[in-house]
Amino acid sequence: MKFTFAHNNYNVFDLDKSLSFYKEALGLVETRRFEAPDGSFILVYLGDETTPHLLELTWLKEWDRPYNLGDNEFHLAFQVDDYEAALKKHKEMDCVCFENPDMGIYFISDPDGYWLEVVPSK
Repeated sequence: MKFTFAHNNYNVFDLDKSLSFYKEALGLVETRRFEAPDGSFILVYLGDETTPHLLELTWLKEWDRPYNLGDNEFHLAFQVDDYEAALKKHKEMDCVCFENPDMGIYFISDPDGYWLEVVPSK
């Protein structure tokens, strides 16, 4: 079983302002977007057009204030080549803290409570 980085995530209060900033300040461009069917959230993936690493910006419709980074609204994500074996191992370790079978992802929590996303290799 081999794990590799997938993306980093930041939740943002004003998506348009954030997209403009990342384009202007760092030259990042939108590589893909996912909008929840119910309009509750939008995910925008940004890339540098050089490396495969992505920054995921998440906008939540119901969020009504700027983020306090102490809210821990960020995570690291890892790709795994054998998703089922990884999920089994993490369940045995009792560290799976959230599963989303519809999206095909799950999260584990480290000893300090930081969440780490696990996604299958594409």
